[in-house]
Amino acid sequence: MSAPALFKRIASQYDALWTDTPVGKAQRDSVWRVVDPLFQSGQSILDIGCGTGADAAHFVSRGIAVHAIDSSPDMIREASSRNGFTTQVLAAEELHKLYGPFDGAISNFGALNCVADLSGVAHDLGSLVRPGGRVAICVIGRFCAWETLYYAARFDFKRASRRLRGRSGDIFYPTVAELREVFASHFKLERWTGIGMLTPPSYVKLPAGIVRRLAWWDRFPLLRAIADHRLLIFVRK
Repeated sequence: MSAPALFKRIASQYDALWTDTPVGKAQRDSVWRVVDPLFQSGQSILDIGCGTGADAAHFVSRGIAVHAIDSSPDMIREASSRNGFTTQVLAAEELHKLYGPFDGAISNFGALNCVADLSGVAHDLGSLVRPGGRVAICVIGRFCAWETLYYAARFDFKRASRRLRGRSGDIFYPTVAELREVFASHFKLERWTGIGMLTPPSYVKLPAGIVRRLAWWDRFPLLRAIADHRLLIFVRK
């Protein structure tokens, strides 16, 4: 199933399947812990691939103006049910249609893994984000220890290794080095960390208490190369 078809099918269930689960909450809290200090009340940011709007609503609650976009009309419909931010059906490849400047931008939980060529996105963000502004990009990593072990234990070696090939269907898995190079013309990679280093992917069902304990250990950035996601913080040159 293609990514657009999948998002259309699960839009109304996305929060129940991910956002509101123990794993979803733990991983999103880990992202917010890193990203919250980057943006201050009164600033404006762009949310690329906003999904149902959980991140946008969070930043609005902190006094930040958010323009949220997503290529899925169904996701935008769900996001629009939340109050306080602007929504628009727009693909990441169409950022050139927007007007800046923004003080920064975010793209959380793999939205940009659906884009085959990120060079255009990087170029457009260079025009939309003011110098000194931060861009936080959370992508699905090329390798996830949890995923490899989970599927290998079930002798499903195709899924266990699907990220290592760099592409699975219309989902792409860029490395940190590749992302650094793509964004280098306009941005400097300030730092990166793992999201979901010990916290498992959402399809690994564990009791909420265990997930919370694992998420606590995720605060220590020792295992970032095996995490489910990579969170990269870029600064506009």
